[in-house]
Amino acid sequence: MQPIDTHVHINFESFDADLEAVRDRWRAAGVVGLIHSCVRPQEFEKTRAIADLVPEMSWSVGLHPLEAQSWSEELAREIADRARSSDRVVAIGETGLDFFKAENRQQQRDAFWGQLQIAQQLNLPVIIHCRDAAEEMVELLRQFWQENGPVGGVMHCWAGTPEQARTFLDLGFYISFSGIVTFKNARSVQESAKIVPEDRLLVETDCPFLAPVPKRGKRNEPAYVRYVVERVAELRGVEAGALAERTAQNAMACFDLEPTVRSRAS
Repeated sequence: MQPIDTHVHINFESFDADLEAVRDRWRAAGVVGLIHSCVRPQEFEKTRAIADLVPEMSWSVGLHPLEAQSWSEELAREIADRARSSDRVVAIGETGLDFFKAENRQQQRDAFWGQLQIAQQLNLPVIIHCRDAAEEMVELLRQFWQENGPVGGVMHCWAGTPEQARTFLDLGFYISFSGIVTFKNARSVQESAKIVPEDRLLVETDCPFLAPVPKRGKRNEPAYVRYVVERVAELRGVEAGALAERTAQNAMACFDLEPTVRSRAS
């Protein structure tokens, strides 16, 4: 099994003491690539430094919707400059809308719109966080398309319904499944995992959050993406190794990684 974990946060302090051991475990588990997603500008330099030490890691630059109060023209320029600074920067994000934890809806919309503009200008995909905001997200994306043209990317850490998944698929997005798909009561997510076309399917850990069964309650890490792969494969009635291969191919297509990731990991 050689999956690509398309969403990690290994710059978080919870990894500071044992990052080398974490790296050794994901390599032993066969993980051939990581996409590290930044959520605030204070992370950019640390993430770049980690990428210098982890050749199989690519990364994104962006502002999380729960940090939207920090959005400014200066930050937009910084994100764009960082994205241009290295071919290891493969996406804009994590960006999007989160109406579950915050009420600053217009600030979130403004920050998201600005990052969509950067992604389009630089021909990069967006990594989208969407929580309790699917209707507004679809409306905003359609408006952006009408005014500026399409932007591609991934709906990360899918937690919506199959019907919502179909809408984002119609907009051209990949759908990425995290450890949530292994949770007993996550039936809507599990049903979504069954209907996503095989060429739009991605897997992730979102570590250190959302550790999958059988590691639930522990700190999550990239090695555990295998449990996501195994559960999605089970739900779809396919072999886990084949699904790992297919989702890795999809990750390389979504983030334009071919042929860099596997050659760096080998």
